[in-house]
Amino acid sequence: MAQLFQTSIGRKVAMALSAFFLMVFLLQHFTINSLSVINPNAFNEVSHFMGTNPLVQFVLQPILIFGVVFHFLMGFVLDIQNRRAKGQTYVTYNGAANAKWVSRHMLFSGLVILAFMALHFVDFWLPEVNTKFIQGDWSGTAQGVEGFRYYEELRHKFVNPYRVGAYSVAFVFLALHLNHGFTSAFQSVGSNWGRKKILQTIGLIYSYIIPAGFIGIALFHHFTH
Repeated sequence: MAQLFQTSIGRKVAMALSAFFLMVFLLQHFTINSLSVINPNAFNEVSHFMGTNPLVQFVLQPILIFGVVFHFLMGFVLDIQNRRAKGQTYVTYNGAANAKWVSRHMLFSGLVILAFMALHFVDFWLPEVNTKFIQGDWSGTAQGVEGFRYYEELRHKFVNPYRVGAYSVAFVFLALHLNHGFTSAFQSVGSNWGRKKILQTIGLIYSYIIPAGFIGIALFHHFTH
């Protein structure tokens, strides 16, 4: 296994597999957040289950954090490798002009997304860690809030227009990052031969619909608060 990561192909495959894992998580996260617009009670119930289930908290969550860190570190390694190879990118992508731009600046878009994730952790993950692991409150309730607290906390975060703007900009960069990364990941594992156009179409739909959906959720809670 260690020898695999010492090769260029091995690092590309590892990067692709971590990308697939994070894209599945992103779809799941979007599905749950969509409930806050469609059915707040269902959003509260699902959020409480995810936030208190031992399998999610002590197995899947550490795996997710590892996947995020691994993906970004591998991205830095590949970027350094590409620069040493005289500017050659680790995949060839012949999509639209904006995709060509982002294919040359994947590290930049990744850094923007990383900054967004830091904000997201400060907004949601760290308060959850404080509530559950420091204060020891796993009830999912809060004083003055009827039922579970998750929906009200989500809406409260999107009152500030600057935060909504920051989230929206980050998701635009995420869309560009995904648009290139989706096809590149399949190419890295050798799974796009003969069906590149189909994968590009699926990638285009995924990379724009999911980030646009997240932006829509933020705007909905901002303007309906």
